[in-house]
Amino acid sequence: MKKNINARLVGIAIIAIAATFIGITTIYYGLFQKQVRSDLAITAKILKDTHYFETVDKNIDDEIEAIDFTADITELRVTWIDADGNVIYDNDVTSKGLENHMDRPEIQAAFKEGVGESVRRSDTMGKDTFYYATLLNNGTVLRVATDATSIWSVFISVAPVILLILLLIILLCVYLSHILTRQLLQPIEKMADNLEDADYESPYKELEPFLETIKSQHADVLSAAKARQDFTANVSHELKTPITAISGYTELLEGGMVDESQKKHFYQEIRKSSNRLLSLINDIIRLSELDRTEGEMSFEEISLYDLARECAEDLAVNASAKNVSLSFEGEECTVIGNRDMLRELIENLVQNAIRYNNENGKVTVVVSNDERPTLMVKDNGIGIPASEQQRVFERFYRVDKSRSKATGGTGLGLAIVKHIVEIHDAKIELDSAPGVGTTMTVIF
Repeated sequence: MKKNINARLVGIAIIAIAATFIGITTIYYGLFQKQVRSDLAITAKILKDTHYFETVDKNIDDEIEAIDFTADITELRVTWIDADGNVIYDNDVTSKGLENHMDRPEIQAAFKEGVGESVRRSDTMGKDTFYYATLLNNGTVLRVATDATSIWSVFISVAPVILLILLLIILLCVYLSHILTRQLLQPIEKMADNLEDADYESPYKELEPFLETIKSQHADVLSAAKARQDFTANVSHELKTPITAISGYTELLEGGMVDESQKKHFYQEIRKSSNRLLSLINDIIRLSELDRTEGEMSFEEISLYDLARECAEDLAVNASAKNVSLSFEGEECTVIGNRDMLRELIENLVQNAIRYNNENGKVTVVVSNDERPTLMVKDNGIGIPASEQQRVFERFYRVDKSRSKATGGTGLGLAIVKHIVEIHDAKIELDSAPGVGTTMTVIF
């Protein structure tokens, strides 16, 4: 970043110097041209006002040869041209060796409008020749001309000085940009060292949104790392319990330390622990799959009414085994989602309502479509205290730990439900009170 800032500052300096040089030179040369033209016009007018060329007979060679501007005017070329374009006199060369000048633009303009001017460039000489012609009273044209350095020659002549200045300024810019970059980045580096400080304020107002975003992402990363660490610890603990039980029971059976009357009980406990272990593993795998394939789900239009009714019918046997009545009611409505996930969501909610219910309890599944498609699972079971309601969707969290394990709960059901709800861009609401029951409402 520092190198980029330094390079850009130096680049800006070079562009600024080049633009300034070109601009000033162009303006200067424009003013210079204007001054040269003005001087030529004044000179031509002075020569015209002397009427000198009107007193000379252009047909008499001796009088023409008597004209001499070579000694007095060394930087000015004076040319006298007759009405046919022939050169009568030129103070620079012999007039007899010159071609007809009627094709020259300044001569044509002078015959037509009284005055004319033009500039012709000589690339080989690196000079511009300025011409100014004026029509005399006797019908001839007097033209004056002078050479001036071209703009390209000006550029070339001052190029060494400009390059030297450019080099010095680049060196100065490198030094200043180094200092400026350090001053600009020092607060940012300090900000990076204080990301964990909630009270630290951004050194630049423009960086406040960036700082807030970084802090939020930093907090999310820490939270995710802690959640992963807690999840790993919980998994280890949850898996250790049934494995320890299985190991203990089998060790007793293997050592012959169990009476025949107790063996059946031990076998039952081993089976329960094995089932619990299998349920834990399946739920952990399922959560891992949801995390990994969240962006690869296939969605379709699904009848929420039919799907909820099928799940209620499938779980009726489970409810009956727990002496809980399960009913279904609602109206036809559709949602866009993944069928397998939505089935898993409904089954988890209904199984929880059955598992944490009382003897002769009641579970009702309702599908409605008032403003949005809504699924509601309501029970009159043990309920959830207000202090626990914010944590029931956490992985491995149980309100009644002893009852959850006794009924086969893994503590991951509602975590799976929450994940599926988020994938479907829905929301879940919880309404519960101890001794009254619990209502879970999913709004799509």
